[in-house]
Amino acid sequence: MDDLSLADIALFVRAATLGTLSAAARERGVPVSQVSRAIDRIERACAVRLLRRSGRGLSLTHDGESFLAFCRQVGSQRNELEADFSRRAGVVSGRTRMSMSGVIAHFWIVPSLPSLAREHPQLGVDLLVDDDVVDLARAGVDIAIRTGDPATLSMAARPLGRIATGLYASPAYLAEHGEPQEASQLVHHRLLSNCEHPVLNRLRFRDGGSATADALWRSGSTAVIAQMATEGLGIAHLPVRVAAAAGHLQPVLPSQFVSADIPVSAILLPDRQRLPHVRVCVDHLLRMFAPSS
Repeated sequence: MDDLSLADIALFVRAATLGTLSAAARERGVPVSQVSRAIDRIERACAVRLLRRSGRGLSLTHDGESFLAFCRQVGSQRNELEADFSRRAGVVSGRTRMSMSGVIAHFWIVPSLPSLAREHPQLGVDLLVDDDVVDLARAGVDIAIRTGDPATLSMAARPLGRIATGLYASPAYLAEHGEPQEASQLVHHRLLSNCEHPVLNRLRFRDGGSATADALWRSGSTAVIAQMATEGLGIAHLPVRVAAAAGHLQPVLPSQFVSADIPVSAILLPDRQRLPHVRVCVDHLLRMFAPSS
């Protein structure tokens, strides 16, 4: 095993985690044959078979499970050493992979990146934009930014802040259908609804009343719902920042509507939380989602 490098150890962990050589090759942007030869070389260095290969993917042998545990321990110790060196140098470098929805990326994260770049010029960031929940270990993600109740997301979820919401419609829609003056009048309006997150369709008002958005026009994307509202298709329940960015939406019942204040959390793997390049990104997110933002 004297010929094994840290790169070999990292490759074995990723191949075992992803479950196929092709997935490991795609992640690194190299041919599958190159990953296959590397795994063969690692097995020769260990003088045992570590992985079983089949049409269904990879599975670990008993020796492979022991070697994977060793590799993860080495990786964890390497992370600790990197964190120690980084603290002493006072310069944060490395690459942080963050997963988030398109709306979070477009309206919150990307506009905030210039300040992060100025503060840490040697820091690299990968933005993985996908509305689906990812497996952090499998996808190699350091931070997943998710909305919803932190208690239902993960034990490792760290609350970042809350997103204020409101009701909005286009001037054209209000001119054609009239502007509601009371919550009870919403029954006569089209309330655009979210077909993926029903909790966003429940509207509450300061007088104790409520309403449910259940329109013919629906989407699972907040950005699409905002566009539908801009096109005059109905009244939408939207984050305040998204509505402001649309530029042509007016608040509806602003003094009566109670904001849903959607929680935002960062989900992290325990062995990544102490890495300096991950920690500074979390600190940046905490500042960005602070109440004043």
